[in-house]
Amino acid sequence: MKIAESKVGARLAAQRAVVWAMAAGGDPLARLAAPPWRDNPYPVYERMRSEPIVRSRFGWHAVAGHDLCSRILRDRRFHVRSSDGVEPQPFTEPLIPADYAVAPTFLELDPPDHTRLRALARPAFSPSKIEGYRARVAKTTGELLDRALAKPEFDLVADFATPLPIAVISELLGIPDVDADRFGAFGRVVGASLDGVTSLRQARALRAATTELRALFGELIEARSREPGPDVISALVSALGTGELTELELLTTCELLLIAGFETTANLIGNGMWTFAQHPDQWERLRADPELAPGAVEEILRFESPVQMTQRMPHEDVEIAGVRVPGDSTVVLLLGAAGRDPAVFADPNRFDIERADTDHLAFAGGVHYCLGAPLARLEADIALRALAERLPRIRPLATPKWRGTTVIRGLRSLRLRP
Repeated sequence: MKIAESKVGARLAAQRAVVWAMAAGGDPLARLAAPPWRDNPYPVYERMRSEPIVRSRFGWHAVAGHDLCSRILRDRRFHVRSSDGVEPQPFTEPLIPADYAVAPTFLELDPPDHTRLRALARPAFSPSKIEGYRARVAKTTGELLDRALAKPEFDLVADFATPLPIAVISELLGIPDVDADRFGAFGRVVGASLDGVTSLRQARALRAATTELRALFGELIEARSREPGPDVISALVSALGTGELTELELLTTCELLLIAGFETTANLIGNGMWTFAQHPDQWERLRADPELAPGAVEEILRFESPVQMTQRMPHEDVEIAGVRVPGDSTVVLLLGAAGRDPAVFADPNRFDIERADTDHLAFAGGVHYCLGAPLARLEADIALRALAERLPRIRPLATPKWRGTTVIRGLRSLRLRP
């Protein structure tokens, strides 16, 4: 096994070198996956928007314009898997040994399986349920800020932006004894895997995280089978008993709801506060009028989207903007680029929390529109209001570094002085 893994590791290292060489040679998709371009993808996006659809040397097509991204997200000819049910590969080939494989969640499934599993999770995110979480979000926000602001300096990401949504989604799922640091580490590992597994070290970390999550949810599922409660896991266990989903589907749905339930919100808050630090005039406007918070959330989602891209595959040959795209080929939809499309947003590189045009695609669209979007908006709204009230100035102690990921955009940390 060790000899086989060392060969795989060598091939993955060679692939990383190839991606970087392609990036250095100007391939736009490769640049989005490689430093230093990855840290600031917006100049790459701007060049890509000069054409309706760009073909990469990877063999993929990429779309950077808002209108075309929006149309493809809603086009029933496009799917998240190929016509034979295979998930599209990321930038790397499937070289990882089979025992490192991770079962797909419903985000990675097409109808009817996607429809069936999403319907089982949907009741937890109904408007009445979301409103019912408001008091809990506000209470947790206050407690976390009390602890963070009592320090001479604090990390906004680790001390506030990450543990806030972890606490909320954990209560929703009915997870006791929550370890925010541990769950946050799981989120970073799983989030990075959306780019593809590029090293054996990453593969091992992903397998370890998945193993721990499976054990955690396995125990909770067994407990809820004996004593159901008002939480989401109990509702899903009930569906398991009626044959509406399999045990593996139950486990992967629980994992998805946990990780997706905090990763987007954590990065939304972190990205937003760093953006405000660079635009102190906008912070003053929010502090002067906290009712601007909902608009500020939408502007952050447009300006620094936590999810920068997604993929779709047509099951037949299609024509996009005059370009023939073969069936079962990958089309990358650059949601972060769509958010700064001048054809839709006036002066798109200007951060303006009172912007009127806020039709971003940060939560995707169509049948795969983010199920947890209302909860993410609620949490970010409450968080920004509280921060604006209690943090007169945003004083970063250093320029933060972005996480080394492409699909997920977020900060490693953001150290502040109260």
